[in-house]
Amino acid sequence: MNFLYVFLKGMAMGAADVVPGVSGGTIAFISGIYERLLNAIKSVNLDALKVLREKGIKGFWEHIDGTFLVLLFVGILGSIFTLAKAIGWTLDTYPQLLWSFFMGLVIASVVYIGRQIEFKKIQDYAALIFGIVVAYSITLIPPSSSGSDPGHLMFFFAGFIAICAMILPGVSGSFILLLMGMYAPVLAAVNDKKISLLLVFAVGCLLGLLTFARVLSWLFKHYKSSALAVLTGFMIGSLPKVWPWQNPNTDFSRVNSHGETEYYIYNNVMPKNFGGESYVLVCCLLFLLGFVIVFTLEWLGNKEVKNKLV
Repeated sequence: MNFLYVFLKGMAMGAADVVPGVSGGTIAFISGIYERLLNAIKSVNLDALKVLREKGIKGFWEHIDGTFLVLLFVGILGSIFTLAKAIGWTLDTYPQLLWSFFMGLVIASVVYIGRQIEFKKIQDYAALIFGIVVAYSITLIPPSSSGSDPGHLMFFFAGFIAICAMILPGVSGSFILLLMGMYAPVLAAVNDKKISLLLVFAVGCLLGLLTFARVLSWLFKHYKSSALAVLTGFMIGSLPKVWPWQNPNTDFSRVNSHGETEYYIYNNVMPKNFGGESYVLVCCLLFLLGFVIVFTLEWLGNKEVKNKLV
C-alpha cells in the first residue's frame, strides 16, 4: 500500500466534503478506493472483537484494514481543518472559480462512473432516472433559514445524516448540511475549534458511517450495475447546484448574528461576458483542470491495481 497516495486521496475527499454540491464519495470512487473503504468500514463489527480476542491487536488491525482507514481519515480531517477557511473564503470571494473547478470534477466523474454501467437490464435505466430525479429534487429544496443556534443534539443528527451523503458519490454531505441549516454552524465550529460540538458531530458521523456502509456494501455486492446507475444519476441531477454563475434570490434571505444578509436560494444564470466578474476564461481553465484531475486519479488508481497484480 502506498501510504502517501492513500493520505492524499483522503485530503482530496476532505476538500470535496467542505464544499456544498461536491461529494467526498465521488473522489473515493474515481480514485479507486471506494469499495475498499466500504469493506473496511463494514469490517468494524462484533466479528472484529472476536478477531481481537483470538488473534490479538495485529490480527484485529489487519481485519479492519486499520492502516488504510487511519491514513485516509487523517487526510480527510487534515484537509477539512486546513482548507476550511481557504475554501470558505474562496466560496465567498470568487465563487465562480471554485464552482467551475468542482463542476469539472463532477462531470468527469459522471463520464468515469457511467462507463462502468452495463445497461443490460431495464432496471439499470430506471435506476439512472431515479438517481437524476432524486438528486435534482434535493437541489430544489430551500435550505433551512432558522437563525437559532443549534445545540449538541442537532450536531449529532447533522453528523449522522450528512455522513451518509458524504460517502455517496454525487450526493454532497455539505449540501445536506446546508438544507438542514447546519452548514454554517459546522463550518464555524471547525474554524473556531469548538471541540465539544465537533466531538458530538463526529460521534454522529461514526454511527451513521458504520450503519450506512453496510447497506452500500450489500448493494454493490448484489446489484452493482444498478447501484452505479443510481450514483451516476445522483451526480447528473446535482449538476445545477454546482453551476458557476448564480444570482442570489432576494426573496430567500436572512440577517445573521453579525448583522450580515445571507442568501440561501440562488438562481442559475448565464455569464454576461468573458471578463470582469464572470471570469469565464479562467473558469473554463479550472473546469478543464478538474476534468484532468479526475482522469489522472483514474490512471493512478489503475496503475496501483496493476502493480498489485504483478
